[in-house]
Amino acid sequence: MSNPGDTDDTPLTSIRQMAEYFEAGAKPAAQFRIGTEHEKFGFRAADLAAPPYLPSDGQPGSIRDLLAGLGQFGGAPILDGDNTIGLKQGAASVSLEPAGQLELSGEPLDDLHQTRHELETHFDQVRAACTPLDMGFAPLGFHPLARRAAMPWMPKGRYAIMQRYMPQVGAMGLDMMTRTCTVQVNLDFASEQDMRRKLRVSLLLQPLATALFANSPFTEGKPNGFLSYRAQVWTDTDNQRAGIPPVMFEDGFGFERYASWLIEHVPMYFVYRDGGYIDVAGQSFAAFIAGRVPALAGVTATHGDFADHVTTAFTDVRLKRFLEMRGADAGRPDMMLAQSALWVGLLYDPAALTAAEALLRGASWQDAVTARAAVPRQGLDALWRGGTLRDIAADVVAIAQDGLRGRHRVNAAGEDERAYLQPLQAIAAGAPTQAEHWLQRYNQAWGGDAGRIFQEAVI
Repeated sequence: MSNPGDTDDTPLTSIRQMAEYFEAGAKPAAQFRIGTEHEKFGFRAADLAAPPYLPSDGQPGSIRDLLAGLGQFGGAPILDGDNTIGLKQGAASVSLEPAGQLELSGEPLDDLHQTRHELETHFDQVRAACTPLDMGFAPLGFHPLARRAAMPWMPKGRYAIMQRYMPQVGAMGLDMMTRTCTVQVNLDFASEQDMRRKLRVSLLLQPLATALFANSPFTEGKPNGFLSYRAQVWTDTDNQRAGIPPVMFEDGFGFERYASWLIEHVPMYFVYRDGGYIDVAGQSFAAFIAGRVPALAGVTATHGDFADHVTTAFTDVRLKRFLEMRGADAGRPDMMLAQSALWVGLLYDPAALTAAEALLRGASWQDAVTARAAVPRQGLDALWRGGTLRDIAADVVAIAQDGLRGRHRVNAAGEDERAYLQPLQAIAAGAPTQAEHWLQRYNQAWGGDAGRIFQEAVI
C-alpha cells in the first residue's frame, strides 16, 4: 500500500505510459527477490478486545503505544496528518490495516532463509513491545470473536473514504477491512510474457492456496460453517476490483490491457493532494484523465495517481511492478513461510513453472472461478475439473519442492529451502489444515470456548 507523499507528478497522457509503469518492474532472473507481507490481530490480554488507536476505558495497551514501543528498534514514523500510522524500517515497513491489524511489509530478500530471519526478528520485536502493554498479536484469517461494530478504526484518510464507500458495493467490505488478515508473497517477473505465465499459473492455483492455508473457521465466538471465512468475505466485498478478472485470461493480455482494465473498470477511491485525500470513490479513472470528474476539476492526473490506483485493485493475484499472491489466510509462522515457499518453488524455477503449466493444461478461467466460489466452505474438497483440489495438492507441492531444489539456496547448515514446505506436505498427505485443527480444539479441549484460540495462536 502506498504511503502519503510517495508521489510522481509526471502527467499521464497515454495508456502506453501506464503500461511502462508495469514494464519498469521487469528484471533479470538473477535479480528476482522475495517479499513477504503478513498481518495479525491485536488483542488485550484482559478482555481479548481489539486495541484502539488511542488508550481508552482505563485499559492498558493501544496501537499508538505499540508503534512507540516498536520504535525502540529503529525506523522512521510514517504519518497521516499528525498521527503515526506505521514505521519505515529501511526497505521494510510496519503499517496498520483499518482496525489496527499490524502488517509487516518485508524487504525484498534473496532467499527463504532470509525471510525466516526477517519474520522471527519482527515477531521478537512485536512481543517485546507488547509485553509492557499487556497485549498480544495472533495471525488468523478472520477475527474469531469480535462483532464488526466492536472493531476500532485507525486514523488513516484513505480508510475513512473506503469505510463510507464499501457498503455501497458489497455486503462484506467493512468485514474485509476490519476483521480479516492475510499473508502474501510478492515475486518478480522478467518480461511481459514471463508475467503472463506466472500470473495465470498462480491465478489457477489460488483456490488451492486458499484451501491449504484456510485459517478462519470462527465468527463471533462460534463455528461459521467455513474453513476460510476470510475468502468468503472477499466474494461480496467489491467484485468490480476483486476476484479473478476474465481479462487476465484473454488472448493478448499484457501490461496495456491490464492498464486499460484498471482505468476503465476499477472505480477510484481517492486522489492525494496537498497532504490530504480527495474523496472520489466510485468515479472513473479514465474520466479523471479526461478531466470529467467534477471534484477533480483542474487537477491533472499523474503517474503517482495511477500508482495509487493500482493499489486499489484487489484481485486474487495483483499485478504491480511485481506479482502479489493474495489468496491465503494469515496463519502460524511456519505456514507463513510455507506460503512464500510454495510460490517461490512454483514460479522462480523455470522447470517447475513449466511443470505447473503442464499440470494445469486445459484449465480455464471458469475452472478457477468455480473452485474459488466453493473453496471457502469446502476447502480441499472443493471441486476441481472432475475431481477435487485435494487430488492435485500433492502434485503441486511436489513441483514446488523440485523448484526449490533447483534453486539450491542453502543456509549455514547446508539445508536448502525445501524444509519450508513441510507443513504443506503434511496437509497434502491428509493432516488437518489450520482451520480443521482449530475446530477440533474447539469441540474437544476448549469445551466450546473460541476465545482460547488467542492463547494458542499468539505469536
